[in-house]
Amino acid sequence: MTQGSNIQQPVLVVMGVSGSGKSTVAGILAGQLGWDLEEGDDLHPPANVEKMHAGTPLTDEDRWPWLDRVADWIVDHTSAGVPGVITCSALKRVYRDKLRGEHVLFVHLAGSRETLADRLNARMDHFMPTTLLDSQISTLEPPGPDEQVLTVDIGRRPAELAAEIITRLDLRPEPGSSGLGAPHPGVSSAPPLGDLFRPKN
Repeated sequence: MTQGSNIQQPVLVVMGVSGSGKSTVAGILAGQLGWDLEEGDDLHPPANVEKMHAGTPLTDEDRWPWLDRVADWIVDHTSAGVPGVITCSALKRVYRDKLRGEHVLFVHLAGSRETLADRLNARMDHFMPTTLLDSQISTLEPPGPDEQVLTVDIGRRPAELAAEIITRLDLRPEPGSSGLGAPHPGVSSAPPLGDLFRPKN
């Protein structure tokens, strides 16, 4: 995909099940591009967070108010012509139907159950118990070829995934970003490259 300088850049919805690395990859993308970033999990109502802490799968009724908040963030940006990156599991097509739009593109971080479980077991700062992984995998409806989606395999370092996404979508840094040769380098929110490429214990 090649974008001219006058073409509105998208809002990226970084999607996938828990453990796929949505927050990490989205943070790198936003930092390198100088785009707005929103962590979709932060938009969950408190009742949803309590259920997930307890290992209770969310129902569709639980998810609709959350998806409304995610959709509002997306519309605020696309209507203003402002690119952004937001994380959202977006497991079902009907959920993505609520979020999609002319300048919205889904980035699906896909991987095997073993890889996802290993990542979840290594995390200490997230409210999604590994017991919910099978529920999420069962719920996932992978995006179809008729959807605006880029699917990326997660079997690499987050920095490599972000670089692939930027290249394949021909995304451009906003003025002031430190990424990709911006004319006026600013401060990137991406982690130091040494941290990104350091082997995990």
